[in-house]
Amino acid sequence: MARNKIRLGINIDHIATIKTNRKTSYPSLIEAVKIAEDSGADLITVHLREDRRHIQDQDLKDIRSVSQNLNLEMALTEEMLGICLQTKPNFCCIVPERREELTTEGGLDISGMTKSKFNFLKEAINAMSKNNIVPSLFIDPDIRQIDSTLESGAKCIELHTGTYSDATDLDHREMEMSRLKSAAEYASDNKIRVHAGHGLNLSNLSKVCRITQIEEVNIGHSVVADSIFKGLKRAVQDFRSALDND
Repeated sequence: MARNKIRLGINIDHIATIKTNRKTSYPSLIEAVKIAEDSGADLITVHLREDRRHIQDQDLKDIRSVSQNLNLEMALTEEMLGICLQTKPNFCCIVPERREELTTEGGLDISGMTKSKFNFLKEAINAMSKNNIVPSLFIDPDIRQIDSTLESGAKCIELHTGTYSDATDLDHREMEMSRLKSAAEYASDNKIRVHAGHGLNLSNLSKVCRITQIEEVNIGHSVVADSIFKGLKRAVQDFRSALDND
């Protein structure tokens, strides 16, 4: 039996960075959404960070008004939960966030959360679900974190593929791929939907696509980087083709 097509989420944060750094009205994020969706993206992903380093509050409103399927990445805070419930994206991925980091450095440490933080996580998941928002948790491929996900009530995870993507040693990369496979299988066996993302590009995507439990990948930096030379339309199309033909 043929597997279902893997959904492609295109993260447009880095397009927003160009706009935000110069405080201009361009490049248009609305146009970016339309091009990405017309070129094969199944959803648009944005990360509204607490320091607003790329996506701004108005950007989020504008993107929500035109996107067919929106995935909001956010930190686990009262402010962000309020924005999520007001914006009503289709999906919301809760991610760890540190102000000094260049980009997200790893998954949520759910198993290491304090009792009050974990209770707030459960409240956030419940509130999103009641508002028809599908919550997911961005975690490392670690069985302990999946067990904690089960306790939280979340039914979806996004596996952090950054360690796999950044590995330069073949043995290290194979070890990380094994961790991803084991985590995906364990999550799926426990009725948790599996997504993946971070650091993926056309060179390292193939093996991730072969993990049959993965339903969705979210890709941003490499798409925007490729678009510098071949345009956003072609860049998105190339990733769509890579997913469909692997």
